[in-house]
Amino acid sequence: MVGMDSYMNAYLDRRMKNLIQDWDLATQNDLSDFETRLNRIEETTKQIESFETSAEIKLDNLEERLSRLREAKR
Repeated sequence: MVGMDSYMNAYLDRRMKNLIQDWDLATQNDLSDFETRLNRIEETTKQIESFETSAEIKLDNLEERLSRLREAKR
């Protein structure tokens, strides 16, 4: 069994980078700044939500103006 263990350890050592990529595994380096990246995503999400809200308000105003213009044209 010792032979098999050392064979597997050597195989994993040689192939670790490929295994991480093939299986899409996270490494310690990937996780080191996870909280910072998550905070950036949350901030971006807030900005997008704010943009969507203001765009929706502007679109509603434009639709209302268009409706009034169509009514005035009749």
